[in-house]
Amino acid sequence: MFDTDQFIEDCKRALAEDGSHKAIREVVAEAVADPGGIVKALGEPTEAGFTPLHHSDDLTILNFAWAPLMTLMPHNHNMWAVIGIYGGREDNIFWRKTEGSIEAAGAEALSLGDAAPLGKDIVHSVTNPIEKITAALHVYGGDFFAPGRSEWDPETLQERPFDVERSRRLFREANDRFAAVA
Repeated sequence: MFDTDQFIEDCKRALAEDGSHKAIREVVAEAVADPGGIVKALGEPTEAGFTPLHHSDDLTILNFAWAPLMTLMPHNHNMWAVIGIYGGREDNIFWRKTEGSIEAAGAEALSLGDAAPLGKDIVHSVTNPIEKITAALHVYGGDFFAPGRSEWDPETLQERPFDVERSRRLFREANDRFAAVA
């Protein structure tokens, strides 16, 4: 059974043993192998958003919920990450930096039980392509909320500073759209 405090401690231990994403990926993979246990511990997600489970300078753990058909603009983390899906599906488009912009360079669909690493230099956008909430544990090798990250305008693909409040607003707007059709 998933225990939030134990998961956090396991992630801290894995980070101390190996400063990369490799050991963390194993911890996340073990957790999402029992999606019902995560839901029992954290609750069934009912709206889009992200909740910090742990936040420090060297490790951030977030519980993400994506509204049906929601897309988040391209962004970077400037640190490695591991994404573990415990409900629904998350589609990632990977972007390559070009002179003054970005261009699509690949994609990966993550489904229930998947645990996937992202390198520290990855730029990606995220879409929930299904008509129900997608839920995921995201573990980052640093302070997710620290300044210095970037996002790219979804229409012009021009880089700008990452804005956590803009992201929170996008999640609220996705919740409003979901509530309007539910």
